[in-house]
Amino acid sequence: MDSLWAETKLSQCSGCKYVFYCGRECQKASWPIHKKECPNLRRVSPRIVPDAARLLARIIFRLQNGGDKEKSYYSKTGFRMFKDLMSHYSDIKKDSKRMEHFTSLCAVLMEYLGEGALPNSAELLGIYGRMVVNGFNILDPEMVSIGTGLYLGVSIIDHSCDPTALAVFTGTTIHIRTLQTMPMMDWSKVFITYVDLLNSARERQEDLQATYYFLCQCSRCVDRSELELQRSMLCPNVKCGEPVPIFQTETYGKLCTKCNEHIKPAQISEYLDIVDFSQQHLQSMKDVAYLDVCKVCLKKQNGLFHPMNLLRVKALDTAFESAIDVGSWEDAKRLGEEVEPGYRKYYGSTHPLLGILYLKLGKLSLYLNCVQEALDWLIKGQNVLKITHGERHPLYRNDLLPLIAQAREELR
Repeated sequence: MDSLWAETKLSQCSGCKYVFYCGRECQKASWPIHKKECPNLRRVSPRIVPDAARLLARIIFRLQNGGDKEKSYYSKTGFRMFKDLMSHYSDIKKDSKRMEHFTSLCAVLMEYLGEGALPNSAELLGIYGRMVVNGFNILDPEMVSIGTGLYLGVSIIDHSCDPTALAVFTGTTIHIRTLQTMPMMDWSKVFITYVDLLNSARERQEDLQATYYFLCQCSRCVDRSELELQRSMLCPNVKCGEPVPIFQTETYGKLCTKCNEHIKPAQISEYLDIVDFSQQHLQSMKDVAYLDVCKVCLKKQNGLFHPMNLLRVKALDTAFESAIDVGSWEDAKRLGEEVEPGYRKYYGSTHPLLGILYLKLGKLSLYLNCVQEALDWLIKGQNVLKITHGERHPLYRNDLLPLIAQAREELR
């Protein structure tokens, strides 16, 4: 299979032989800033300069060459400059992990740029704080992070776990697209999410506090019913199917609120054991997922976890991507279809990852000669991606539309 999973041949910088580009145009566009780092990268080679150190160095280059006066407009009259970004200086000074990271970057920069090229330590910490707190993950068409960038104007947008807008990219150009009709642009009503919505409220809060130094108080974060659903086992009564929320402290049995089926202590104990098993293995697969391990987790969860249990959805999601990675197309199609309701529940009906899931399911179905299914999935993807990416985005124009045309042609 090609298209969504095709590999791109990269071209290498002939100077530093460190940086790679997707093509000549990309390399040409990058040269104004790369020409400042290229000799430094060549000088410290073959040592690897961490990405965070390279970005911090690029910001220093930019600020020393007029970047401190640059204005990035978010409206006709409203703009932001680098100094307007919050540095969270005092928060970072008290954050041992961030200070350890900062200290290690300073040592790298000292060797990479030379002491004379660096601002004083207080100013450098302020630049570092603005970088780590205000940085955006640059996403590829499949919403996978491929880098980090600072976007001054866009940094005005606040967070919500129930967003009204989202950020998508064409290359390194960021686009903010609203998810609902707004007669007049009111930035106080525009919210994007800073964190993964396929996490529990507790995980989201921990991530927000650790990265951005605030806690979210949106409706989703205080929604008790969503928390209970995320931790639910399946009612043992096969005719019921109701979610039964189970927490770690509950060991004396419980009644299903719909059918009054008694969930025995032994069943709760088994459920909690598999929760621990699933959490341990999902955590171990954050970097590299293994389809066989995912299948073991799912097998243990079958008949015990409610379909909307968050660990169940995460295990299906990990298994789906793993099946694609190893080319197990039938498994991928089945797992993608099973995870789709969880995506709709936790990401929402107009999230780019839901649209991309539909696109992948359409491509898988087409490859497996399930042409009508493919067209159905692709039309669903079109309805989502038209909102999240727009009709001019390469993913919509170059990937989705040709697949729809192919499916319609094959059905004829």
